[in-house]
Amino acid sequence: MQQRISIITLAVKDLAAATDFYVNKFGWTKSEMSTDGISYFHCNGMLLGLYPIEEFKKEGDFKVAESGRSRFTLAYCARSEDEVDKLFEQYKKVNVSILKKPEKVFWGGYSGYIEDLDGNLWEIAFNPFLKFDAEGNLE
Repeated sequence: MQQRISIITLAVKDLAAATDFYVNKFGWTKSEMSTDGISYFHCNGMLLGLYPIEEFKKEGDFKVAESGRSRFTLAYCARSEDEVDKLFEQYKKVNVSILKKPEKVFWGGYSGYIEDLDGNLWEIAFNPFLKFDAEGNLE
């Protein structure tokens, strides 16, 4: 198997509300691949999918948590501490749930945390050890 991730899909309680969050709080654009049953967002060579939790439960005989935070975070890596601060100012204006305001952290970076409507954690961080290409892909 190649070392890559194609799609990250989040199970959501309300597809319309979750889609609205990513469109109007993050300012993202839905992919043309989206349908009435799933919303996709292009993210630098991969997709983020939003899929109704009730439909996801039909996929297989495995447990799906109804609520609560998962044991992973999604991360947006900014190019500077200033960019992180500006994003948090924007999130505050549009009432995104801020769990931790940005601050310098023990590993040498600068980060804070927000959550989406379904409790998925997003770390918004500046990591001085990462390098980006012109499109924002990690090198």
